[in-house]
Amino acid sequence: MSNEIYVFIGEGSNFPAGIFTTLENAKEWIEKYSLNGILNKYPMDIGIYDWAIKEDFFTVKNENQKTSKFIQRFTCASMEHFHFENGKLA
Repeated sequence: MSNEIYVFIGEGSNFPAGIFTTLENAKEWIEKYSLNGILNKYPMDIGIYDWAIKEDFFTVKNENQKTSKFIQRFTCASMEHFHFENGKLA
């Protein structure tokens, strides 16, 4: 089993529309329905905040960046991601 998953969030949505174990399965589903949105590759069993620190993509610079409010909204541009328009890679 892989330590990563692919999560598709459709344009205008706040929640995932699909979660996949392989990039191929995700692309096939997105193409099938001509979807618009972003497909992110997420590590499993670790929060993005902790993952970004572990991988040296993020360094805490102030106390605010240690708060629950910051951590619960944290995202990382260094995560592998793909943009889709009408089911095709954009």
